[in-house]
Amino acid sequence: MQVDNKKTPTLYTKKEDCCGCYACENMCPVNAIKMEPDETGFMYPLINADICVGCGMCIKVCPIKNV
Repeated sequence: MQVDNKKTPTLYTKKEDCCGCYACENMCPVNAIKMEPDETGFMYPLINADICVGCGMCIKVCPIKNV
């Protein structure tokens, strides 16, 4: 599932813009997203740009971006 001119999506710019729901990780068709804890233990998604195909499914499934 390669996308021409792929662009790795930005899931959040501020921590307040992520609810840690795992939807993006669960939706990723190539398993490029892994949830990792921050210094307080809250889970945030990290995208492996080397694996990401730029399909945008993570953005489409995000409950905060799609309010």
